[in-house]
Amino acid sequence: MSNGPIDLAQALASFDALWSPRIVTRVNDYDVRVAKVDGEHIWHVHDDTDEFFLVLDGELDIALRGPDGERTVRLPRGAVFTVPRGTEHKPSAPGGAAILLFEPSGTPSVGDRHDAVPDHVDATTGHALGSL
Repeated sequence: MSNGPIDLAQALASFDALWSPRIVTRVNDYDVRVAKVDGEHIWHVHDDTDEFFLVLDGELDIALRGPDGERTVRLPRGAVFTVPRGTEHKPSAPGGAAILLFEPSGTPSVGDRHDAVPDHVDATTGHALGSL
């Protein structure tokens, strides 16, 4: 991890992979991750942790399933949203987006329970950011 400031635009420019988050820093026991996203992720659940999203560029939709049915939250650039632990959700970005995630270190990108993982989704606990 860097001891200096991290330029998020440079961090995002350092990789091309979609749905493959990079760890830019840590705060206590939490990772701050950035990811490029396009198309659909998968339905998944984080049983023991909330998942925080900040849209840095583009627009992100998060479909949510709960006792009252299904709904979608649309996040434009600059918006934040937290998916509560135990909530089944599926992020998607039909026009592409860049996002920042905040979650406990070691949290899998596909949650604890999930649909089959397609080739375009990286099942990871986050990759180290290359040197900038």
